[in-house]
Amino acid sequence: MKGPVVPPVRVALAEAVHALPRDPGRLAYEPKFDGHRMVLFRGAAGEVVLQARSGRLVTAAFPDLAEAARALPDGTVLDGEVVVWSGGRTDFAAVQGRAAATPGRAPALARRLPASYAAFDVLAADGADLRPAPYVRRRERLEALLSGLGPPIQAVPMTTDPDVARDWFETLPAVGVEGLVVKRLDEPYRAGRRAWRKLRHTDTRDAVVIGFTGPRERPSALVLVLPDDDTPVVSGPLAPRLRAEAGAALRGLPEPVGGGTATAVGVGEVAYRSVPPVLEAEVAQGTTRHTVTTVLRLKGGGERGG
Repeated sequence: MKGPVVPPVRVALAEAVHALPRDPGRLAYEPKFDGHRMVLFRGAAGEVVLQARSGRLVTAAFPDLAEAARALPDGTVLDGEVVVWSGGRTDFAAVQGRAAATPGRAPALARRLPASYAAFDVLAADGADLRPAPYVRRRERLEALLSGLGPPIQAVPMTTDPDVARDWFETLPAVGVEGLVVKRLDEPYRAGRRAWRKLRHTDTRDAVVIGFTGPRERPSALVLVLPDDDTPVVSGPLAPRLRAEAGAALRGLPEPVGGGTATAVGVGEVAYRSVPPVLEAEVAQGTTRHTVTTVLRLKGGGERGG
């Protein structure tokens, strides 16, 4: 692929805050959807590449989005969130099921669980790298690019009014919006840096279970994928009660074929046995020397396939 911005790219990140930032005339507010981060490349020669936050290419897993992206002008690169809507709200387990699909299964899943792309930034357009440009200019270009396109690729809402942002924060959780992302209007796109700010409703999050360590009947830890990141994370040791509950839940899932390794934050590579991404867990994350992911409770999940 040729162009001013080619895969893989490092994405801009957000630092968590605990109160709504206010700086009239200098900040933009966007809803934070509960999905997977994805960079969408529409090459100069017409090709389409989809990249996850980790740098992994996931084009084959989302044929519906790849096809929709062909309507974009050559040389366009977007940053955003891929979501799946179910029952009027975003469904993170469904997104993970889509992301984990084999190329053979992906077309059927795309028909059953169609994906949407909530674009919140543009990294390149018209053959130019827009990352050095201020956010306000990038936002104007994003809206111009997508104004006549429509679903499944759309720009996320944005406001510069903190009172409107507060209303969003209080009302949008019902549709699966986990909080707000706050950006400075004059700031460039800072790849790999936590220049943005993120306000979430709680310190807990819903994650998808993709594997476990230890015995299946009483697993020692769970391997999880969290919203906005496709890199597997190994939880801290499960409490005895959760080990029993997890063992009961895992008994109802198909036996894993083979195994795999995951790069756990602050732990290194850990061997684990994989399971279909249908079970969810509520988790909390804290930091000592390393980030620690603690499973608080298990949640049910429907059959997604993969």
